[in-house]
Amino acid sequence: MAFLVDVTVRGYELDTQGHLNRAVYPQYAEHARWSLLRAADLPQEKLLAGGVGPVALEVTVQFLRELRDDERARVTCQFVYGSGKTFEVVQKIIKEDGTVAAEVTGVAGMLDLAARRLIADPAGHLASLAGDPDLLSV
Repeated sequence: MAFLVDVTVRGYELDTQGHLNRAVYPQYAEHARWSLLRAADLPQEKLLAGGVGPVALEVTVQFLRELRDDERARVTCQFVYGSGKTFEVVQKIIKEDGTVAAEVTGVAGMLDLAARRLIADPAGHLASLAGDPDLLSV
């Protein structure tokens, strides 16, 4: 099940056509990712104290419908783990009427900050640090 966070489009985030600027969609997705980590009891301070940090290795945004000033949207976030050092991040930005405005997908990993290398088992490592690992789909 995907984690959800609500956002409201602000006027200064619009482009000259009056809809949400393309650069803001990834910011909404990043906000949802950090909100998910915080909800799982993994705020940035805890991750840094544990010597790790999340890294985005690839991010793709597919723009499907425009968002306009003061529209509310829900941003989903789900981590999908495989067997390697990376995992997939799957997100949707959904308008109030249920229409998907954008799909954001990416490849991420957990970086060992001392060794500057990806951690071999990101799901297991996140689960060991999290207060609520179920939110992380582990």
